[in-house]
Amino acid sequence: MDTRSNEIRISDIPVLNEDPYSLENLADPYPFMSRLRARGPAAWLSEYEVPAFGRDSEVREILEDHRTFISGAGVGSVNIHHNPPLRKPGILEVDPPLHTRMRMAMDGVITPRKLRPRRKDFSTYAKTAIDEILSTENGEFDAARLAEQYVLRVFGDAVGIPREGRAENLLVQGAANFATFGPQNEVAKRWIAEAEGTYDWVLANCAREVLDPSGMGAQLWEFADSGEISPEEATLLVRALLSAGLDTTIYAITNTLNTLARHPDQYAKIHADPRRMRFAIDESFRLESPFYAFYRTTSRDTVLSGVEIPAETKVLVFPGSANRDETKWGDDADVYRYDRDSSGHLTFGMGIHQCVGQPISRMEMEAFLSAFVTRIASLEQTGPTERLIHTTLQSYATVPLKAHAA
Repeated sequence: MDTRSNEIRISDIPVLNEDPYSLENLADPYPFMSRLRARGPAAWLSEYEVPAFGRDSEVREILEDHRTFISGAGVGSVNIHHNPPLRKPGILEVDPPLHTRMRMAMDGVITPRKLRPRRKDFSTYAKTAIDEILSTENGEFDAARLAEQYVLRVFGDAVGIPREGRAENLLVQGAANFATFGPQNEVAKRWIAEAEGTYDWVLANCAREVLDPSGMGAQLWEFADSGEISPEEATLLVRALLSAGLDTTIYAITNTLNTLARHPDQYAKIHADPRRMRFAIDESFRLESPFYAFYRTTSRDTVLSGVEIPAETKVLVFPGSANRDETKWGDDADVYRYDRDSSGHLTFGMGIHQCVGQPISRMEMEAFLSAFVTRIASLEQTGPTERLIHTTLQSYATVPLKAHAA
């Protein structure tokens, strides 16, 4: 055994002396991910004294084994079993049996039967948003702003949260929430400071009396009425629902439009057959995951791919890196091919903590992007993109594009 710090003894693994959360790596994360995978099944990040995992096999096992690699100690670098959490833990940071009860309520709301009628609303507003682009003189738009406009409207309506205040509060609060998943460096602190006051707004608007009675938020409160969850848990679950279908969906749409604009040959084939859009979305999820990294904590001594990990050890996983693992996806893992079978990507996680909002996020994306590729013959990049600098989320702050109507 090799002593890596005064607190953690861990088997000898390669050392990676760089900061994955540096501005350079956050602005262009994929070279770092390649170096991480090249180190082996795991690498010791000396900057944070934590083992990091970037290959598909190990990341998949960590995410699937919820008994050994728990979420209840926090998905950030702070072990909330021993230190005060930065915010009230939600469904992402609880383990069974509490997680089982909360997940049951979420699954009861996000069902195909209950979601199906909302598809029409998603498609109707998608057409409105696309009409606005095509009505402009030159068809130019920012994909990031378009994604925000669409998701804030359709998903906010689906949850039943008031429209007034959504744009000012939901976006920055979501980014601040995800900023707690990584180190509290200057980048994270900036996002958290920008969101000051928005947490209270979000919680206040997750209350039963504020929500639209026909929305998914009100449906979650019905589980509190039956005693299956507590009123406090209902509020937290409405908040979690907003995180599950809002922020990452906005970033996933932005990433997909950016990727399609950079691959006009692929776009042309999807435009010719919009039914292929669902496969194009999965490949975008794989290639440009909206998630960068987060933590699990070992509940007991364990061994993973020959790496001995003591109990109470934080481990850092990079799902976006696993999604580009050449041993899983082939030598062209960093290439976008919409016809690749990308269904095994880890963007939504695995196991009991797999993203509960996946069905509605997919429905939002498919409704919008299918309408988009049907009516837009081609996309043109009109300027450089600007990367979103965030410690957990991966996307673009600005993606200037021009749409050419079909």
